[in-house]
Amino acid sequence: MLMALWCVGFAAVSVWIEATDHFADGEYADYASGFSVANWLVTVIKVGGSVLALLAVARRPRFPGPGVVGTLLWAAFATTGIYVLGSLVQAVLMLTGQAGDADRIDGAAVAYVALFALAAVGFGVLAVSYARRAGLGNKELALGAIGAPILLGGLLVALPALLVALGLFPAS
Repeated sequence: MLMALWCVGFAAVSVWIEATDHFADGEYADYASGFSVANWLVTVIKVGGSVLALLAVARRPRFPGPGVVGTLLWAAFATTGIYVLGSLVQAVLMLTGQAGDADRIDGAAVAYVALFALAAVGFGVLAVSYARRAGLGNKELALGAIGAPILLGGLLVALPALLVALGLFPAS
């Protein structure tokens, strides 16, 4: 239930960003339309994560089947875990002066990564407990782990490229 609330909470933040037109002004104004598309896509993923978390604690669901739920739980765990790991690597590179500006690491950035670390742990617990309860094997774990880089690559590489091609992000 906590993971479902986490996902709904993060989805609510995304809705708030849209409702307040958060990116309309400031340094990212040229990206506002593209950010809106990406934000709504991520909102759908967050709501899906909430449904997945509820399926993980429900009595054995008939639809989707246990294999699908298990695979998606492992994918959620791997996706959030890889995202946190990447954020930590980025922070280390920034703090050591190898990339970016370390001054951009503030309390909000640390809290954001900490909340995603909490999500990774939560989805990990759900994945392990569900796999045991449903009698799942390594196939679901492997498929979920493979899905994580595909999802992250889609969101962090393919989606921005598509948004540039559609004219929703400036080509730079």
